[in-house]
Amino acid sequence: MWQKENQKLVINKISEILDATDESYHDKLVKMFDEANRIFISGAGRSKLVGNFLGMRLMHSGYTVYMVGEIVTPSIQAGDLLIVISGSGETEQLISFAKKAKSVGAKVVLICSRKESTIGDLADAVFQIGKEELYEKVKGMPMGTVFELSTLCFLEAIVAHMIWEKGIPEEKMRERHANME
Repeated sequence: MWQKENQKLVINKISEILDATDESYHDKLVKMFDEANRIFISGAGRSKLVGNFLGMRLMHSGYTVYMVGEIVTPSIQAGDLLIVISGSGETEQLISFAKKAKSVGAKVVLICSRKESTIGDLADAVFQIGKEELYEKVKGMPMGTVFELSTLCFLEAIVAHMIWEKGIPEEKMRERHANME
């Protein structure tokens, strides 16, 4: 019984957040993906893991993608796009990444739970997932869980729609998938 109640709690909260998220973000974000020479993705902690999900799906979809902090990640350049996933928009290391990207002429996108932030002030576009007041403490969903799960669902939905709209066949995506796992 407790498991079903917790599942409903999580699903209902994510639905509430996604229902409060601007529907125009999809087209804006996909346009930024398409206009970028290369896409760099950063985050900290569990937000970085959400970024890893996005990076893999974008790579499967044919984009050139790098995860910030990996030893094979090249330098960011003008014409590139840095996606920062940060609930607060105040993580020091991510602020530094955003400043570096801006200094070389790359575009910066912040995906966050609150628009007003240091990274938000630096960003070319800010995509606020839900509304700030919806992130009050939720029993059983501590320390950013609501933001991370909502952002994961938001980004997966964008990728799913993008794949459908562009007609990217799953077979093509499988060809790009890692084969040394």
